[in-house]
Amino acid sequence: MKHFKKSVISILFIGLFITAFSNAMAGQRFRAAVVKVNITPETSQMLRGYEPRMSTGVLDSIYHRIIALDDGKTRFVLISTEVSGFSPAFYDRVATRIHKQLGISPVNLWWSTTHTHSAPSVAPQFSGVIFPELSERAKLAEKYEKDITYTELLEEKLIEGIGEALNKLEPARIGIGWGFSLANINRRALDIEGRASLGMNPGGAVDRKIGLLRIDREDGAPLACIANYPMHGTVFGPQNTLISGDAPGVVSDYVEQKIGVPLLFINGAAGNIAPIYSYPNHVDNHPIHLSQLNQFRELLGDKILDAFKKITDSTDEVTLKTGSIIVETPRVPELEFSSILNEYIRTTDSGVKLARLPIRFLKINQETAIWSAPVELFCEISNEIRDQSPFPYTFFFGYTNGSLGYLVTENAYKHGGYEPSVSPFSPQAASDLTEAVLTYLQGELKSDKLGKE
Repeated sequence: MKHFKKSVISILFIGLFITAFSNAMAGQRFRAAVVKVNITPETSQMLRGYEPRMSTGVLDSIYHRIIALDDGKTRFVLISTEVSGFSPAFYDRVATRIHKQLGISPVNLWWSTTHTHSAPSVAPQFSGVIFPELSERAKLAEKYEKDITYTELLEEKLIEGIGEALNKLEPARIGIGWGFSLANINRRALDIEGRASLGMNPGGAVDRKIGLLRIDREDGAPLACIANYPMHGTVFGPQNTLISGDAPGVVSDYVEQKIGVPLLFINGAAGNIAPIYSYPNHVDNHPIHLSQLNQFRELLGDKILDAFKKITDSTDEVTLKTGSIIVETPRVPELEFSSILNEYIRTTDSGVKLARLPIRFLKINQETAIWSAPVELFCEISNEIRDQSPFPYTFFFGYTNGSLGYLVTENAYKHGGYEPSVSPFSPQAASDLTEAVLTYLQGELKSDKLGKE
């Protein structure tokens, strides 16, 4: 097995050398490639999302979808993986390995998850966050978390897929656009006294814009699509034990059938946003679940297709710029972080406990800015940043490079409910994050003076 892995790595290095040489000979031309890798487990797995439970079968396959972009100077890799999430510590370990083996700097490696609640648990040994109120759940899951076979499979297939994408880079074009869909809804239902609970809030804040990146081959034929839309993967409730990509997976499969190339579904600020048909808004185990799931083909899939077809102004003159910052903000004193997450915490000399939140940025030419964070963000925060951004196209990629939990608005704490009760951040976090991201977008990113990795 070790000799096999060494052979695979050697082949990848040879391929990357040839690719780099070809690129140098051709000049600085924009190139892209996409790879889709099946990561559906063959054995029963503990599912992440809701209470721990073991899978009993497969409803639909789940995948890594990987896009590599290269403008001649910067290589950028974006991954969409159909799982709920994983620890930033796990991302860090995998990103370090990818940097060593494939030469992609962590600042240029964005690993997003679709946040389906019907996929295997990943890298539980790297979780490192302990809430007292969740201790019983942790005890229940402990006996299932010792088996990391699936995590190892996920990692190996990811590295193999990235290597394949880098070897397949070809001349390409890119176009940017917006779409709109009514497939989601605010999930923080408020009672007459203003107390929040999981449900539906038709009058609550929401983000229904679809951010679209269309990648075409040199001749204009589609190569891939990236769709950015906020929506929890919770059409199925906690009684479901079948592995599934949930609504994001159904939408991805449907769009792929129509355009003939992979779709990367990148979740947005979905911390307080559910699919319009969602647990707990229906009866568990009722057959209507599958019918509701399939309705997202029209509710969101067709809207992505409409927006995709309207992007007719693409270019092969592309410049990619990346950057990163760390936002420090007070964290909940009662929350314990293990040593696994030492890079994400700091205690000041005066004893204030801070969370250190890594924010990544990607600028495409002069019109598009994408920022990402390892959190479940409330949509009001990303909406405000988009509204004040100097870039016509400003997208937020959530659940990216791990997740440290919910980051909610200050007002949400007044209403209580699930998300504020389990957030590791203080009410100050939303303003700290907004100020830092806008300062970077309006300053360093706009002027091309990028921050250090």
